[in-house]
Amino acid sequence: MAIREATEADLPAVMPLLRGYTDFYESDPTDEGLEAMTRDVIAAPEDKAFLLVATADDGDVVGFALNQWKWSSLHGARVVFLDDLFVAESARGQGHADALIEATAEVGRKHGAAVVTWLTTHDNHRARKVYDRIGGESGPLLEYMLRL
Repeated sequence: MAIREATEADLPAVMPLLRGYTDFYESDPTDEGLEAMTRDVIAAPEDKAFLLVATADDGDVVGFALNQWKWSSLHGARVVFLDDLFVAESARGQGHADALIEATAEVGRKHGAAVVTWLTTHDNHRARKVYDRIGGESGPLLEYMLRL
């Protein structure tokens, strides 16, 4: 297993994983939109956004962590927002999610982030077990969004 920054060459492997993620959350963005977003994140400087991929022993991409930065007055600092985390079903339970989160934290530390934050649904029990195991703390806030 290895964790590394994604490159343009990873797009064919990352796209089905992104679709798996959006399907899980019952979202249906266009393939074109997902690809354009992914290309933008890959091209962005690491201190703006970064996409990490997890690879299996054979080098196949089996997971990803899409991250961006935001300012947080609650932390008085810039923080890493782990926006999307997904591991292919066939590769789950092998430590890829833990490794992706730790690699995200390493990038955050390198750039002086106060914390890594993320969201999940209340009923995503498998993910919540990972987050509890690695020492993540659930917060008191609910996410709202305003569709534009």
